[in-house]
Amino acid sequence: MFGQGVYKALALAVCLIGNGLARAELCTNSSTAINGKPFPPLIEANLEDLVKGLESGLFTSVDLVNAYIARIEEVNPTLKMVIAVNPDALAIAADLDLARANGTDYGPLHGIPILIKDNIATADKMDNTAGSYALVGAKVPEDSTMAAKLRKAGAVILGKTNLSQWANYRSSNSSNGWSAVGGQTEAAYYPKQDPSGSSSGSGVASSLGLALASLGTETDGSILSPSNLNNLVGIKPTVGLTSRYLVVPISEHQDTVGPMARSVKDAAYVLSAIAGLDAKDNYTSAIPCKIPDYVKSCDYFALAGKRIGVPRNMINPSRSPSLAPILPAFNAALEVLRAAGATIVDDLTLPGYGPATQEDFEDIVLKADFITNLAGYMSKLTVNPHNITSVATLQAFTQSYPLEAWPQRDTLIWESALNLTYGNESPFFWGNYTSQLYYSGPLGIIGALKNYSLDALIVPTAVASTLPAQIGSPVVTVPLGKLPANTTVVKNRFGNLVARAPNVPFGISFMGAHFSEAKLIGLAYAYEQRTLVRNTIVPYIQPKTELVDVVAKRQKDLR
Repeated sequence: MFGQGVYKALALAVCLIGNGLARAELCTNSSTAINGKPFPPLIEANLEDLVKGLESGLFTSVDLVNAYIARIEEVNPTLKMVIAVNPDALAIAADLDLARANGTDYGPLHGIPILIKDNIATADKMDNTAGSYALVGAKVPEDSTMAAKLRKAGAVILGKTNLSQWANYRSSNSSNGWSAVGGQTEAAYYPKQDPSGSSSGSGVASSLGLALASLGTETDGSILSPSNLNNLVGIKPTVGLTSRYLVVPISEHQDTVGPMARSVKDAAYVLSAIAGLDAKDNYTSAIPCKIPDYVKSCDYFALAGKRIGVPRNMINPSRSPSLAPILPAFNAALEVLRAAGATIVDDLTLPGYGPATQEDFEDIVLKADFITNLAGYMSKLTVNPHNITSVATLQAFTQSYPLEAWPQRDTLIWESALNLTYGNESPFFWGNYTSQLYYSGPLGIIGALKNYSLDALIVPTAVASTLPAQIGSPVVTVPLGKLPANTTVVKNRFGNLVARAPNVPFGISFMGAHFSEAKLIGLAYAYEQRTLVRNTIVPYIQPKTELVDVVAKRQKDLR
C-alpha cells in the first residue's frame, strides 16, 4: 500500500474502513497506475513510498522533480509558498539517477526533493534573501551546513520557500507569510487563510505535497505554528542539534532548524540527515552523544509505560479563548494516550509559565542577539550588494526602498532593538537571559519533568512554543483536528488574511528535555498512527499533477 489519505478524485479512489474517518486507504485504479503498477499520490506519498518507486524503476528522481515543479506552478500563483525553484534541480536529479543506476546509494534521501526556507543559504544560482531585497544578489562563501548536509544525504534541494520577512523579525504591523520578495503566502485549508509564520511557505508547500518535506527555522514558534495551522508534523529541535551556520539569524540562543513533513517518520528521516556536530556552530558541541537513529524511534508501542504530564495552567481558554474549540479534541487525545499504555499526570501547574510569557525577558534577549548576530552574518557575505552591515544600515535600506512596503509595514522591532544601550555580552542581557531560563526551565518544563518523573509534557500546539524557545528544548507537533464548520470567520490584525475559519487545522505538541528528540518522536509517532488525523482534513485547493502524469508523458514522448 503506497499511502493513506483523502485525495482528489482525479487521481484516487478512497476506501473508508473501520470507523470511516479513523483510517482511509488508497485503492489502486486505472487513474493511479500504468500497466497495473500503482503510483503514490504526492499529497500523501511518504519517503518509503518514493524510495520503493525509485528503487524499482517505476519513476526517476527527474520524474519527481518534474512532478513537484508542475505542482508548484499550479498553486504558487494563488498561495505564493515558493520564492524560487532551483534552476539546477533537474540536472542534480539526473546525476543522482545516474549514481543510483551505477550502484551508488547516498541513503534514504537519495534523489528526494526537499524545499528549504529562504533564510537557509545555498552557494548556488538561488538567492538567499530572508524575503528582503536587501539580500537579493548577496552571495555566501559556501553552502550553509544545513544545505551541505542535505546534499551529502543525496537530497535534491528543489527550491526556496517564502517566509515572514526576516523570520517575522521586522515589523509590529505586518502579516504572517508576507515578504517583499515573495509576496503574501496563503494556506490551503480556507481561502485567504493565514499560513502562520515565519516558516509559512515551508508549511504550505509540505502540506500540499510540493516536495517530500521542507526545512523551517524557529526562534519562538516558527516551525510549530505553521505546522499547527497547515496540518503537519513539525520538529523543533534542541538548540544546538542542528547547525545555524549561514542561516540568517535572529538569536544564537534560540534559533534552530528543523523539518516540516506530512508524517512523523518522514520528519525523522530528515532530522537524521541534518542533525550533528559542526565546528562552524559551537552550540552543536553541546550534543551529548552520538546522534540517535530517529527513524528507529518510530515505534507504534512507544507510549506504553510512559508518564505524560498535562500543564493545565498553559491551557486556559479564559486567557486564550481560541483554545475553546480545541480542548475537546485535546482531551480526547489524552484518552488515546491512556489506551496506548501511557499514564497521564493531569492538572499540573508550571509556576514559571506566567512570568516567562508575560515579562519582557525574551524580548530583550532577541533584540540584543539580533544586533550582534545579524552583523555577524552580514560579515560573512562575499557579495553584499547594498552594503548592509548592521541593523541600522538594514533599517535605512528598508525605509528607502519602495518595494519593502515601508511604512505600511513598519520596522518597529528593529527600532526598539537599536534603542537598547547594551549587547548580548552585557550583564543586563545575561540577567534577562538567566531569568527566562529559570522561569521556563526549573519553574517550567525541566522542573515538571523532574518533579513528576515525566517522559514528556503535552499541550495544544497553539501554546507550545514559548517555554521551549526560551530554554532551547525540543518539541514535536502532530495534527490533532480542525476547527468546526460553525466557526466564525475572523481576520488577522493586519486585515488581509483569515486567522480563524472552518476547516483550519490545529495540532498537539510533545515537549521534553534537551536532546530528547528520539523519545518525543516515538511518542508522537505512536499517537499519530493511532489517529491518522491528517487524513481527515482536506485542503480547499490542491495541485492536480501526479507522478503518473509525468511518467505517462515521458513514456509517450519516447515512443
